[in-house]
Order: sequence, then structure tokens, then C-alpha cells
Amino acid sequence: MDKIFDVAVIGAGPGGYVAAIRCAQLGLDTVCIDDWKNEQQKPSLGGTCLNVGCIPSKALLESSENLERANHKFAEHGIKIEGITVDVPAMIARKDKIVKAFTSGIGMLFKKNKVTSVHGRGMLRKRPQDANVWEIEVTDEQDAKTLRARHVIIATGSSPRSLEMAPVDNINIFDNAGALALQTAPKQLAIIGAGVIGLELGSVWRRLGAEVTLLEVQSDFLPAADEQIAKEAFKVLTRGTGLNIQIGLQIQSVKSLKNRVEIEYLDQAGSRQKLSVDKLIVAVGRVANTTGLGADAAGLKLDAGGRIEVDVFCQTNLPDVYAVGDVVRGPMLAHKASEEGVAVAERIAAKRDGSTSSIGEVDFDTIPWVIYTSPEIAWVGKTEQALKAAGIAYKSGQFPFMANGRARALGETAGLVKVLADAHTDRILGVHMIGPYVSEMIAEAVTAIAFSACSEDLARIVHAHPSLSEVLHESALAVDKRAIHI
Repeated sequence: MDKIFDVAVIGAGPGGYVAAIRCAQLGLDTVCIDDWKNEQQKPSLGGTCLNVGCIPSKALLESSENLERANHKFAEHGIKIEGITVDVPAMIARKDKIVKAFTSGIGMLFKKNKVTSVHGRGMLRKRPQDANVWEIEVTDEQDAKTLRARHVIIATGSSPRSLEMAPVDNINIFDNAGALALQTAPKQLAIIGAGVIGLELGSVWRRLGAEVTLLEVQSDFLPAADEQIAKEAFKVLTRGTGLNIQIGLQIQSVKSLKNRVEIEYLDQAGSRQKLSVDKLIVAVGRVANTTGLGADAAGLKLDAGGRIEVDVFCQTNLPDVYAVGDVVRGPMLAHKASEEGVAVAERIAAKRDGSTSSIGEVDFDTIPWVIYTSPEIAWVGKTEQALKAAGIAYKSGQFPFMANGRARALGETAGLVKVLADAHTDRILGVHMIGPYVSEMIAEAVTAIAFSACSEDLARIVHAHPSLSEVLHESALAVDKRAIHI
């Protein structure tokens, strides 16, 4: 192909497709290369998030939560239902329908914004020193072609980390994609890994009738979260939702038999244990997708974890080559990838226009984290343990959902909100939540931190009554020890 694009994006996940669209909006002639195929072996845009991650898991979480409400929560509202049945294939079909709508929607967005979409695996070729154009070799099952572009954005995402002793076959041992396609709930289910993916998948299948055991090798539960929130989450999830969470383990062996999986491990006390289950899910994290990218030949630097090295502007060591999302440092979150994609697109456009603008940097301190269990867990900014380790003087205020009128009306009173503020300036340093719909509430905290708000600012803002957001308001008041309703 003789045409030279302004930008070539490799990968069409949340980082890649957003970067491609923003580039096109800014007047850059853009091509997006992606090799994802769905179960029907047809090209499907959206990457892991839309195809087998964020969106399908939330669809199943909502379906299973509706069942939980019908079975255990409606009665206290005076709603009595008899003879409830569960049609798991119908749930899966609903999930698939949602996924299809969004993945095909990206294709329409590409057409609307005049982004050229090419299916295949993209590999970066070494650029001659005197050239200002990159070549990307694109291969699929039918043929191979070469695309040329002045700038490249690598957004190849990540894949589930494998466990050598437990190879995934999606028959007895599943990865996250296989676990979202099960047609029946197993009677006994084990999950190796009690992080975000493990907890969310465990919540789905526990609600649908499985006896779920999560096996976590780390001695701390949810170490990335605020310690107090993590302890509250462990208590609520183990006592309130029926998840059996074992931490501080050493997995000794995994045996996949005809219809069972046997796991041997040493528990936290060092005693040997044996667990026999119908199905096993491996959820031990994710690794960056850099294999087959041509990094070595092109001279692209990778770090010790296999991720692409970038600076604060997502610029790699190669001229005019950027990388965003899971394939680089930082949290593996879809919204982080998208914001990096936008930032890079705007930086490339500014460079074209000769602008000296400082746009193009994503602040990791304002990236929210959410775990969609019930209750939900969300946070932004510094944890209390991080502030202590850094020797930063701070003050804290918290308020429970139990004392909130809207939470009582919902029948969802577990959890709390905690606000951490600088002891001297009162600037908000972190906000941590566990409770109903905190995935929606965390946005206010993100805005507050992004605009350098103080706890006094949140305390002075009027919050609607009755609403769950009043818990954040009362937490801000509590920083100054003047919460009203407790």
C-alpha cells in the first residue's frame, strides 16, 4: 500500500479504538489494526474489555444480582416470589447480545469518524534512520500487507497470566473468557486468585448456585486497596455473600481429571489441604501483549515485566512511537487506557501543529478503581497505609451506609466511605468506599481530587436528600469531626 497514514494504531481495545477516534477527530488520517475474533471466528472490535472482560462480566453480575435480590431480598419489601427458576443460557445470550451491540458499535464509530479499520496482527518493522515513516506488517489467515504511517500508537493490551501447573482447557480449567461462557453453574467451583477478576467471577457463580472457594497466595487481601476497606470487604464478602476466601496459600499441585479438578495446597498455617471441585478458574493476573509485535527487531525497549517502556507522555524510546493501556506501566484499567489514548492523540496533533502545549499526561492519582462485587468497592488517590509509609501527616473522616436513609430504603447498608485529607492544607488525598453503587459515587471524589479540593469544599457542597452521596458528604464533615447524623 503506497498510502501513508498520519497515525497507525495497533489494537482496538479501549486504549486503541479511543485513540484512533480521537486522532481522526483532530484531522489525522488514521488506521486501526486489530486481530480479535469472536466465537464465530469473525472480526470483533473492542479488545478484551468489550469481548470477554468489563462489559460481559458486568452483564452477568447484574443478572446474578437480580436473582440474589429475588431469592433473598425482595421478601423484606413485601414481595413474595415462588418457584424461581434460572436459565443460565438465557443469561449468557443476553450478555452476548450486549457485547455484539457494543463491538459492532465501534465499527460504526470508525465509519462515522473515517477511521480505516484493518483486521490482522500488526508487527512493527525497523525504520531506516533517514526515514520518517514507519512500516507495519499486517498478517491474517488470508494474506499479508504492509501499511505505512508517520506515527504509531501501540495498544495491544494484555492476556490472562498462565499457571504452569494448571493449563487452561476451558473444559475443567478456565480462564476469565471461558468462565463467562459456562452454560451451567458448577456445584463446586474454585478460583485461584482473589483479586478483581476472581472476586467478580466468584460473585456471579456463587449467586447462581455454586459453592465458591477462592485461593489466594498473597497474605494480604486486596493489597492495592485501603487496608481498612480491604478488611471490611473481606468480612462482608465472606460472611454476607458466602464466598470462601482463603489467603496466604501455597498451591502445591492441580490435577484435571475426567469430571473433577483436585487442588492440593498449604494453608496459611502450613497445613496440607486438598480441595476437589467440578471446575477451576485461573485468575492470577494479566501480562502485556508484546509477543509478535516485532519489538526486538525494531529496537523497542521492554521492561523486566515484558511491558513497553514509556515516559510520562506514553512516548517509547523510538521516535513517533507511543504505547498506551495494559501494555505499559500503571494500572490495567480500561478507563486508564482510554485516557492515555486521548492524551497521545492530542499530543500527536499538537506536534503536527507546532504547539508547545503540555497536554498529553495522565495523572495516575486521579484514576478511580472499582470492584463490582456486592457491596461494590471503589477508591481514588492515596491509601492510608501509603500516606503512613510516606510520612505524610493526614486526617481522616468516615461515615457508614447504615446511617444513611437511602441505603436503608434500598436495604443495602453494609460498608462505609472514608475521606483522607492533608493535615495542614486540608487538600483531599484519597477517598475509599465500600457500599451500594459506589462505582457511581466515586466520580465526585475523582473530580474533587482533580481540582485540588479540600475536605471543607465537599463538606460545604449541598448533596441531595435522601441520596447515597450524603455518605460522602458526611465523611467530609467527619474529617473535621462534625458529622451530623452519627
